[in-house]
Amino acid sequence: MASFSEAPSGDSGKGAKIFKTKCAQCHVAEKGGGHKQGPNLGGLFGRQSGTMDGFSYSKANKEKAVHWEEATLYDYLLAPKKYIPGTKMVFAGLKKPQDRADLIAYLKEATA
Repeated sequence: MASFSEAPSGDSGKGAKIFKTKCAQCHVAEKGGGHKQGPNLGGLFGRQSGTMDGFSYSKANKEKAVHWEEATLYDYLLAPKKYIPGTKMVFAGLKKPQDRADLIAYLKEATA
C-alpha cells in the first residue's frame, strides 16, 4: 500500500463530489453541524478518533486513538474496517489513490 507521501495531488472539487456521493449520507463536514449515522467531521484534522462530543463511538474507535491527519486518513479511507477492526463505520473504503487524495483535499477545506 502506498503511503500519503506517495499519493497524487488532491482536487478538492472532485473530493466534494466524492463526499456527496459516498459520505454525506452519514456525515456532515462543516463545524457545528449535527451528527448523522456517523459523527460530524468539523475540526477533524488534529483530532483524536472517538472524541467528538455527543456521538456514540465504538469501543474500537476510542481505543485505537488515531490522530487524524492526511496520512492517517489516507490509510483509513482505503479500508476502514481493516484500519480500525470493530468500527461501526460500514463504508467499504476508496480503493483508488486519486479518490482518497481528492476526498482528503476536500475535507481539509470543508472541516476547517
